[in-house]
Amino acid sequence: MSKVTVIGAGNVGATCADVLAKRNAASEIVLIDIKEGVSEGKAMDIMQSASLTDTKVRVTGVTNNYAATAGSDVVIITSGIPRKPGMTREELIGVNAGIVKSVVDSALNASPDAILIIVSNPMDAMAYLTAKISGLPRNRVLGQGGALDSARFKYNLSQALGVNINDVEATVIGGHGDTTMVPLVSLATCKGVPVSQILPKSTLEEIVAATKVGGATLTGLLGTSAWYAPGAASAFMAEAIINDAKRVVASAVLLEGEYGEDDLVIGVPVILGKNGCEQILNYPLSDEEKAAFKASADATRKVNQVLKDSGLV
Repeated sequence: MSKVTVIGAGNVGATCADVLAKRNAASEIVLIDIKEGVSEGKAMDIMQSASLTDTKVRVTGVTNNYAATAGSDVVIITSGIPRKPGMTREELIGVNAGIVKSVVDSALNASPDAILIIVSNPMDAMAYLTAKISGLPRNRVLGQGGALDSARFKYNLSQALGVNINDVEATVIGGHGDTTMVPLVSLATCKGVPVSQILPKSTLEEIVAATKVGGATLTGLLGTSAWYAPGAASAFMAEAIINDAKRVVASAVLLEGEYGEDDLVIGVPVILGKNGCEQILNYPLSDEEKAAFKASADATRKVNQVLKDSGLV
């Protein structure tokens, strides 16, 4: 028996709950929001599709009732305002920090043993905030950025290669930002063959650039943040934890010397299992990728300084 709570019933949160339900990834899913009726309505909508999709999970929606979330194994936090066209993730920090702090406190009061997955933007800073204010061991606080960015990297590579996306293996580390993410071209493969042996350098450079602005591109097209892939990425991480799947997923975790960084939450490859982050993997990076990761870490640390200057951590 497993229970997942998704905090925030907006597009990303509701999609996450829907994906978890349709994959029968947990026995119970609770969708919670502060806006009256939204989570109840979306949960009902998901459940009304259950007979059509062979869904066996019970999904319930509640308004600001954290008692209903008690005993959750995984809590996914999507709360906060989404990006608008032209807005950076960093510009969200002031508003979303207060929201995330409040929901983290409420979630842990109800489920003190839960593993937290942070989706709220700016994700790296919100995950850092959560790690600091919660007092949880670092394996239990994860940021969802790398899973999404890696999926976008795989998509862009598959389009250029003309192959099924599932035949592509690729990872994005670093910050979850338009200028801070680091797609690892040196380790990307198609059925075991390095993509650098298949695609010209100019094409790979275009793919890296497209991946970095993948979120902004969709925001421009949709008028708001994307939700299908972000929701699915969050569900993917939760399912790996619930099933103790030992999946290798790029996730934002608190580093303690790994990749040369300390006191910083940033995306790195980890093994996800029942204990959350069970191991941080040390990938061999090219000199260019090492430099890009260092620049990403420096930029991410500057955003965290906003939290410190505001007295939030």
